[in-house]
Amino acid sequence: MAQHCRRWFQTSCPELIIPVPLHPRRLRWRGFNQSVLLGREVGRAWRIPLDPFVLTRKTETRPQSSLSLKERQPNVRGAFSVAPRRSVKSLRLLLVDDIYTSGATVNECTRVLLRSGARDVQVLTLARTVS
Repeated sequence: MAQHCRRWFQTSCPELIIPVPLHPRRLRWRGFNQSVLLGREVGRAWRIPLDPFVLTRKTETRPQSSLSLKERQPNVRGAFSVAPRRSVKSLRLLLVDDIYTSGATVNECTRVLLRSGARDVQVLTLARTVS
């Protein structure tokens, strides 16, 4: 993933990698955040720091995979925030997620990051579903 996509991000040169967060309850149940694992490897390969604590999931939402396309955006609206002691002001960010289906999750995360002052947010996902 890191090797294949590097050329697309060379011109923007992200300064920080941010994985899409899981709700703490989901993280405890699963034991890991797959977006953190992916982002960590991309960060190592590209020599870009990763901060898994910038973006937080404030509300526990229903799994997007169990919802229709129409239900997905309202499901994640307001679910994310930038942590109080973190700043993304003027940074070029790379948001990492495992799967892109409707774009609702990454769109909401991007909206929150841009509202918090990020200069630019690009998205990298491992897979994209096709319907």
